Amino acid sequence: MQDGFLKAKGDGVVILLHVQPGARRTGLKGIHGGRLKLAVNAPPVDGKANRACRRFLAELFRVPKSRVELVSGASSRQKGFFISGIGLEEAEKRLSL
Repeated sequence: MQDGFLKAKGDGVVILLHVQPGARRTGLKGIHGGRLKLAVNAPPVDGKANRACRRFLAELFRVPKSRVELVSGASSRQKGFFISGIGLEEAEKRLSL
C-alpha cells in the first residue's frame, strides 16, 4: 500500500497529503503527485480546511484529534500531518479500508 506518502516517524507516522478544499464531500480520492489526495468540504479560509483534514485523519486512524498535528503546508495544498500513537502497519491497514 505504501506509495511514499506514509512514513514511520518516532512513535507515529507522517502522512503527506494533497488537499482539495471546497469539495462536495470529504474523502480520500487516490494519489496525486506522490501524495494521498484528500478532498475536504471546508473552504481554504481561516484554517477551516486544515481543521477538516485533522478531523478526518483522527476518525480514519481512530485516534483523538490531539494526536493529529499539522507539520507542514499550513497555507498550501501540499500538507504533512503527524499522527502519534499509531504504527506504520496499523496506519496502512486503516488506509486500505
